[in-house]
Amino acid sequence: MIFNSFERMVAMRYLRARRQEGFVSVIAGFSLLGIALGVGTLIVVMSVMNGFHVELLNKILGFNSHLDISSSTGTVTNFEDVTKKIQSVPGVVSVTPTVQGQVFVTGSRGNGSGALVKGTRLQDIQARTLIAQNIVEGALKDFDPDDDVAVIGERLAQSIGAGIGQEITLISPQFQTTLMGPIPRIKTYRVVAIFNVGMTQYDSGIVFIPLDSAQIYFKVKDGVTDVEVMADNIEHVAALKPKICAALGGKGDFNLEISPYCTAGDQRYVIGDWEQANSDFFTAVDVERNVMFLILTLIIVVAAFNIISGQIMLVKDKGRNIAIMRTMGASRGSVMRIFLLSGASIGILGTALGCLLGTAFAYNIESIRRFLQSLTGTDLFNATIYFLSKLPAIVDPVEVIGISAMSLILTLLASLYPAWRAARLDPVEALRYE
Repeated sequence: MIFNSFERMVAMRYLRARRQEGFVSVIAGFSLLGIALGVGTLIVVMSVMNGFHVELLNKILGFNSHLDISSSTGTVTNFEDVTKKIQSVPGVVSVTPTVQGQVFVTGSRGNGSGALVKGTRLQDIQARTLIAQNIVEGALKDFDPDDDVAVIGERLAQSIGAGIGQEITLISPQFQTTLMGPIPRIKTYRVVAIFNVGMTQYDSGIVFIPLDSAQIYFKVKDGVTDVEVMADNIEHVAALKPKICAALGGKGDFNLEISPYCTAGDQRYVIGDWEQANSDFFTAVDVERNVMFLILTLIIVVAAFNIISGQIMLVKDKGRNIAIMRTMGASRGSVMRIFLLSGASIGILGTALGCLLGTAFAYNIESIRRFLQSLTGTDLFNATIYFLSKLPAIVDPVEVIGISAMSLILTLLASLYPAWRAARLDPVEALRYE
């Protein structure tokens, strides 16, 4: 073993004795507490950032498509033929033609809000499990393609005062010319279902209407504005682009810096993917995650410096004991290992305590947030700012092990210099004035 029984006994005795040695004991206690807080905080923050990344990814991919195909003219006219060709590509799970457009929505209270209208078919909206499994009012079976009906998000329904069976009015910014001059395009729809997917951006800004109705409202005749494609693996969407282009009978270079177009005859298709559409989200999360990791690591570094100062004071206080051990035959290596174990024990205990507290906090962070929110009466996690309605946290065991290993290495390094000073102490000089 690295440490023999004598070295372990003396090191543990010094740790126990320091509880009654005033300032040295205080420094050691704060060092242990600092390491525990640093490790615990780092685990909690990294878990929350992991949760944000996974939740955003699940919500975005559960609501939107993996690939989005549109035309440079604004309308894909032969969408049924395009849909069949794309569906035949290996790796494609589903293909959904949609009509999309921005509108202003008003409800019974007279309140209004901007929203994105998505015209889709009944079977396509039912296939989106994130929506189908999160209907809070009404039912998707009432989404009659032959009727003027709509499915809206819960937050949008609350803001404009719309409930099941009530009408909402869509006002398009695209004007139509009449004998009375240009007027906005206005149409009313009856709400048949309300969803809540837990992401504010979607719950407050999306309206689904039947595809046929959307084609008439946005005047795209027999065409669609977008063809949404779901792949069997999100990691392979980039490889699907040239295959889809080839299936459409076209060719193109899919390096975005050169040309994002797929040219097929007189049609030019734009094939975008979910990473390009949401790169700002995930870039911001990754940058914040890295910055928070660096900042919180400094807590552990400061605690490690406290170990250095505490151990140096311990060495000076135990100078007489060190000299006696040396004269009784203890080697320099033995003395060094005693103080190395003494300092490292603070790091081991602090890291273990931090792991327990951090992991327990991360697993129960949503319950803790709700408790603190009810206690203080303030909104600690505003869904309109953070996009999600619940505070997510996913504990990664590999990450916890990495944080613990980093903490142990830092505290071990912090214990080296004081232990080396103790081993270099001259017994004659230490006992000269005793």
